[in-house]
Amino acid sequence: MSAVETTENNTTITLNVIDGLDMGLPTEVQKLLAPVYEAFPALSNTIWGIPYANLIAATLVFLFFLLLRRFFTLVIVATMQKFAQRTSTHYDERIISALKGPLAFIFILIGIHLFFVLIFKETDVIKKILETLVVYTVFWTILSIIEAMRELIYNITGKFNRDLSKEVGNFILALIKILVAGIGLGAMLQVWGINVTALIASLGIGGLAFALAAKDTVANLFGSFSLLADRTIRIGEWIVVNNVEGVVEDIGMRTTKIRSFDKSVITVPNHVIANSPIENFSRRGVRRIRMHIRLTYATTTEQITAIVDEIKTMLQTHEGISREDTLLVNFESFGDSSLNIFIYAFTNTANWEEYLRIREDVNLKIIKIVAKHGSSFAFPSHSIYLENMHKDEMPKNNMV
Repeated sequence: MSAVETTENNTTITLNVIDGLDMGLPTEVQKLLAPVYEAFPALSNTIWGIPYANLIAATLVFLFFLLLRRFFTLVIVATMQKFAQRTSTHYDERIISALKGPLAFIFILIGIHLFFVLIFKETDVIKKILETLVVYTVFWTILSIIEAMRELIYNITGKFNRDLSKEVGNFILALIKILVAGIGLGAMLQVWGINVTALIASLGIGGLAFALAAKDTVANLFGSFSLLADRTIRIGEWIVVNNVEGVVEDIGMRTTKIRSFDKSVITVPNHVIANSPIENFSRRGVRRIRMHIRLTYATTTEQITAIVDEIKTMLQTHEGISREDTLLVNFESFGDSSLNIFIYAFTNTANWEEYLRIREDVNLKIIKIVAKHGSSFAFPSHSIYLENMHKDEMPKNNMV
């Protein structure tokens, strides 16, 4: 199906796959066109040097392969999926879905090849373009299969470290994809007769300049190694780093993607994260409640004492408040317009939604406690006191 020609020094390889894709169809079509030319001599006329009959036949053949492609996608692939669903594993289903695109594209390539053959316009350049597309499709297929096996790679890496299975798996997948893509690029260059080995060797001349240009990339690569080795962050964690706050979506070879809370994606170089302080909220087992309760100055000492004691008791018995962490409730200070009670406690969960529910319940209970003891909450205010003045001390306006 393919012929391989090797030069004397065995460095340049020219692939020849396209010639084997016609399946003898052009010869059969030409045999069928012979009586058509005899019956309809007008079809032997040419446009751009192409006989009308051949142009019509080439178009019909191309459309035929487009229909085959659609038939393959809708019928063959669907049938294979049904058989795959009966197996105990789901990897075969994912592989079939991954192969649907590349295999369907082969029909288009065959149709294009036959179209140019039938109109006698398949030049060496066109053949090389088609050969390049065939190589591209082969490596597209390989990359699609690798992507379909993503969960399998996660399972393998999870046997070594379950906590970092996705992060390490993504890193391994990225390395494999880069390697396969590099080999594919080399194969496509070989189609055009470019000596890849000599090309790589020639890059050594500019090695220093390349190293200087790639220093940030290398720094990011080592930064990703550091993040994975230290387990500093993981996918799904809520972090703040370098003034960027959000949830980690992906840790790549070069950058880390963080989804901010306004749903925008922020990309941060790995070397920046590796060399910056990281606040990881997801690693907290608890969340803090810190507030001041401001009561009016009309509140008596007996009321303040009772309110402080009951708030402390309420927090100590609350199912959402941690009993292992610091809990403080004290009459703290005299404010400009209020008597201030300081409350400091921790919830027993780090989940934000659950934390808000607990804090809301605590706030409502505090309102009830303050009202129960006959006090009220103060708000910023100023009192102005005017002294009585005698009439003769009042300022007089001098009228002229």
